[in-house]
Amino acid sequence: MTTERDVRVRFAPSPTGPLHIGGVRTALYNYLFARKHKGTMILRIEDTDQNRFVPGAEQYIKDSLKWVGIELDEGPDQGGANAPYRQSERKPMYRQYADQLLENGFAYYAFDTEEELDAMRKRLEASKMQSAYDAVSRMSMKNSLTLPADEVAERLQNGDNYVIRIKLPRKEEIRFYDIIRGWVTVNTSQMDDKVLLKGDGMPTYHLANVVDDYLMQISHVIRGEEWLPSAPLHYMLYKYLGWQDVMPQFAHLPLLLKPDGNGKLSKRDGDRLGFPVFPLQWTDPVTNEISSGYRERGYFPESVVNMLALLGWHPSDNQEVFSMDELVEAFTLEKVSKSGAKFDLNKALWFNQTYLQGKNVNEIFNSLEDQFKAKYGDFETEYGLKVVELLKEKVQFSNQILDESGYFFGMPEKYDKQVIEKKFKENTGSNLLSLSNYFIDCKCFSASEFEQEFKAFCEKNGLKTGDLLQPLRVAISGEAVGPPIFELLELFGNENVHKRIEKCLSEINLSLS
Repeated sequence: MTTERDVRVRFAPSPTGPLHIGGVRTALYNYLFARKHKGTMILRIEDTDQNRFVPGAEQYIKDSLKWVGIELDEGPDQGGANAPYRQSERKPMYRQYADQLLENGFAYYAFDTEEELDAMRKRLEASKMQSAYDAVSRMSMKNSLTLPADEVAERLQNGDNYVIRIKLPRKEEIRFYDIIRGWVTVNTSQMDDKVLLKGDGMPTYHLANVVDDYLMQISHVIRGEEWLPSAPLHYMLYKYLGWQDVMPQFAHLPLLLKPDGNGKLSKRDGDRLGFPVFPLQWTDPVTNEISSGYRERGYFPESVVNMLALLGWHPSDNQEVFSMDELVEAFTLEKVSKSGAKFDLNKALWFNQTYLQGKNVNEIFNSLEDQFKAKYGDFETEYGLKVVELLKEKVQFSNQILDESGYFFGMPEKYDKQVIEKKFKENTGSNLLSLSNYFIDCKCFSASEFEQEFKAFCEKNGLKTGDLLQPLRVAISGEAVGPPIFELLELFGNENVHKRIEKCLSEINLSLS
C-alpha cells in the first residue's frame, strides 16, 4: 500500500550498544522498500537518551550497514537537506513544537518529584487501578492542570524541575492503518500521558521521532513490532500538531524469535545459543567482553542479507537464494508476516554454504592466500587453487578451507581410528601398496584414469571396491571423508600417493610386505 507521495524511509537506531541482527533486518526492509520505489534511505541516530549512550556504538551501526551492503542516501556522514541527522544536534528545534502543544492545550507542565511519582504508582496499585500518569491520576498531581496559573509561572521563573507531558483525552478511540497488521484500534483510556520534553530540554523519543519524521518528510515508518504500542501516541502527536494529512504510513515488523520460538532473540543471547546475534564482533567498552559477529565467524554479507530477508518476508514463489537486486525487485511489505520468525541456525549455515559454492575459486583463494602461505610456506598458486576447488564443496565457511587443508601441504599427522579398526583387515596394507604400484605402472595422471584403474585392480584381485576405497582415503589424507578420492589422487600424483600409503601403514603397524 503506497501513495503517489515520494518514498522516504529512515532507519533510526539508538547508539546504546551493538546493533542487533534484528535491527539489521529492519534496516534491510527499509532499504529494499526504498529502492523498490526509487525512494530515499536515511540513517538517523536517535541519541536523545544521553545516559544510555555507548562510545563506539554509532560507528558500529554505520560499519554494520556498510558491511551488509545497505547504501545510505542521507545520514550523519552523507549529509543532506535535512541535516543534522543526530537528534542530540537537533535539540534546539524540538522546544517550539512542545510549546505549540502547550499553547493549544494538548500538553502541560508537570512538576512532580520522583518520590511523588512513586507514591502515586503505589497508591494506584493498592487500589487495583492502572498505575499510570493519565487523564484520571494527573488531576491529583502537581502540574499546570491542577496548580494555579500564577504558581505555575512562578515555578517556571524560579527554574523548578519540570517535564512537559502530552494531554490525552480520557476516552477516545484511535484508529490507524498498519500495512502489515491492518487496522489497529486503541482507546486512550489504556494510554498514559507520556513525557515529551525532559527537564534538561532534551526531547523524549516520542516527540523527537514524530517531529523528525515530519521535518524529514518520511513517507513510511517501517520499524519493529516493539514500537507498535507507541504508534497510537505518535498518531495523536501528528493530530495535535496539525500534521495528520502528511502522517507517514506505518508498518510494524514481526519479532525475531529464538530458535525454539520461545521469546524474542535478544542481545543477551549472543553466543549463548551457539550463533552470533550481532553483524560484527563487538567489544564492550566498559567490561571488554567480546561478542562474536557474523563477519568474524566467516559469513558472507550476501548470505546474511538473504537469510534475514526471509525471516518474516515470504516471496511469491519458492525461490530462496536472492541477490540484493533480486530482493529489491521482489520485496513487498504486504508479504511480511504478522507473526514472529524463528531464527534457524541450520538455514543460516545453508545460505552461507550455498554462497560459498557459488563463489569463484580465484576469489576464495585470494582471500585466503596470505593465511595459507603464513601457515604452509610458499607453494604454486595453481596448486592452491586446486586445493580450494576440492574443499569448497565440503565446508560452510571459507576459513574452514584453511582448517581442513593440512594434509594437502604435508603428510597426515593422524589417521581416523574408526576406519582403521573397521576397514583395515589383514591384507589391506599389502593391497594398498600393490594398488599404488599398479597406478605407477599404469602411468595414471587424471582422476578418470585413477578411477578406471582402481576398478580394474579390484576386479583383477577379486576385491570389492568398498573394501579398499575408504582405507585408500584414510591412507592418503588421514580423514574418513573429504573431496572426491580420485581427484585427490590426481592432485597428489603417483609418487606422493605411494609415500603417503607407506607412512600410514608404518604408523598403524601394518605389514609393508
